[in-house]
Amino acid sequence: MSKFTEDAKLLLEYIGGKDNIKAVTHCVTRMRFVLIDEKKADEKKIESLKSAKGTFTQAGQFQVIIGNEVSEFYNEFTKIAGIDGVSKDAVKAAAKSNQTFVQKLMANLAEIFTPLIPALICGGLILGFRSVIGDIKLVEDGTKTLVETSQFFAGLYSFLWLIGEAIFHFLPVGIVWSITRKMGTTQILGIILGLTLVSPQLLNAYNMAPGTVPPVWDFGFVQIEMVGYQAQVIPAILAAFILVYLEKFWRRITPDYISMIIVPLFSLIPAVILAHTVVGPIGWAIGSFIANAVYAGLTSSFGWLFAGVFGFFYAPLVITGLHHMTNAIDLQLMSQFNGTILWPMVALSNIAQGSAVLAMIFLQRKNERAKQINVPACISCYLGVTEPALFGVNLKYGFPFICGLVGSCIAAMISVSSGVMASSIGVGGIPGILSIKPQFMFMFFIAMIVAFCIPFILTTVVGKKKLTSEDVSGVDIKQAEFTETENIDSEENKLDTVAENFQAPITGITKKLSDIEDKGFASGAMGEGFAIEMQDGKVVAPFSGEVMVCFPTGHAYGLKSNDGKEILIHIGMDTVELDGKGFDVKVQAGQKIKQGDVLVNVDIDYVKSQGKSLVTPIVFTDGRKVELLQENVAVKAGDENIIKL
Repeated sequence: MSKFTEDAKLLLEYIGGKDNIKAVTHCVTRMRFVLIDEKKADEKKIESLKSAKGTFTQAGQFQVIIGNEVSEFYNEFTKIAGIDGVSKDAVKAAAKSNQTFVQKLMANLAEIFTPLIPALICGGLILGFRSVIGDIKLVEDGTKTLVETSQFFAGLYSFLWLIGEAIFHFLPVGIVWSITRKMGTTQILGIILGLTLVSPQLLNAYNMAPGTVPPVWDFGFVQIEMVGYQAQVIPAILAAFILVYLEKFWRRITPDYISMIIVPLFSLIPAVILAHTVVGPIGWAIGSFIANAVYAGLTSSFGWLFAGVFGFFYAPLVITGLHHMTNAIDLQLMSQFNGTILWPMVALSNIAQGSAVLAMIFLQRKNERAKQINVPACISCYLGVTEPALFGVNLKYGFPFICGLVGSCIAAMISVSSGVMASSIGVGGIPGILSIKPQFMFMFFIAMIVAFCIPFILTTVVGKKKLTSEDVSGVDIKQAEFTETENIDSEENKLDTVAENFQAPITGITKKLSDIEDKGFASGAMGEGFAIEMQDGKVVAPFSGEVMVCFPTGHAYGLKSNDGKEILIHIGMDTVELDGKGFDVKVQAGQKIKQGDVLVNVDIDYVKSQGKSLVTPIVFTDGRKVELLQENVAVKAGDENIIKL
């Protein structure tokens, strides 16, 4: 009988029995289940098991953290359950069936835009500031802007374009890069494709005057218009997937010795051609249809009803990038009615989404990691740039986005039914009130209050039910309580306070464990530690001792020092999916090691090309207290004094 027999039997019972398991596998630290009905899994009872260090659900998988001995536990569990385990890829595929179409769509969007969030936040704040100093008449009795009266602000306004507007102008480059990274294809080809969509050689379609005939590339039998897709999302996404699947096709059928020539050439050129002849025109056709529908709705006798529809769907338009088309509609309305009733709704939508983020700031006030995204995203949104709030916060959780749409819908109906009109296109968000005609400012202020209150209240109420303890505080309370209990009786750990013996196993940049993406490690459920973002492929032993665990795929190692320290080195994130490719393993389980011995050589270029993160957790699985002395600093393999034990 295995030492895990009893816990394995109980886990099978607590998880809902054999009939509730669609698929099961394990990685280096945890069991990964795809369950038919996740509600049948009793998390409290599972976490009460001696072998279990915590649970969480991610991407349709119910995961139970076991630790270094997970492979032994897994073997006993599958034996008792009478089921066969499957590969991790098979589990991921099965997990997708637990997600709705909307969940899959949102998950894919989130994966595309997550790497872009820092740039979006930065660009949003800068563009908001530029709008304040360049578009709002703040001086000389409200007749001039700061830019018009100060050379300093004029120069600053012009200079900040490099950082702010450029981020959104060249957004297709980031999108195509992110998709190639996600799909594991050649990222530099993605960057080049993105640049062909925004090249200075191309006209900016948003700045083209009506009736402008763009120049063309003339091939004799066909012509292609030289029009760019600056700030567009849909054309960039479609073009990226064309490139990805072309590259995968050619890589599959091309012999290795000529792949360096054939694959890039026959992937990139057709992708660029299709992007400018098929994807772009389709995107603009969609945009034109929406623009005409908006104009017709606003000018009809049912304008107030259309306002509710527009208020609800404007934020989703931002996701597609088609919201830029509203500028043309605004200009038409200004020409016809000496003002626009559309722009106030845009400003109200920004406020509503910002207020949903404000509620998330309130709900996650104890979550330091969440605040780093929530606070700047909220500020940016209130200043009129919603992308950081949408992609960084509201779409991530789902319900804040919907609550924002409801608030925007009601506020828009109040605005249009009251005849609120802006004299011109101005600053979105809170400063938008300054572009409202004076006689309508009071009613717009009332609409603003609605856009503030409804999303904030709805998001707060729903969030208290939806958010987990980890979402709220950044740490899974149940796991933290377990870890604290496990550490109380370890007097031996208190005596070992010497850090000089421990050396960095990797060359790279240090990170706090709590800041990494993987919930299982970041929560501290596996133990305390730190992480290093690998910059060199050599991984060495941080102390002398023994290799306790050497995972078959070469991406994870459990080590025990001669004086009893136990650590887990997990190279990168989701690198188990590489199935050992890129890992030249130099040790095996049970082998004695000396400090500085090479454990594995990692082909970091290959790992990056597969879209995997090289952030590597180093976790003390024996329950020791660990303090990272300096984060975000460069260390070399063999350096000492990087942690305090």
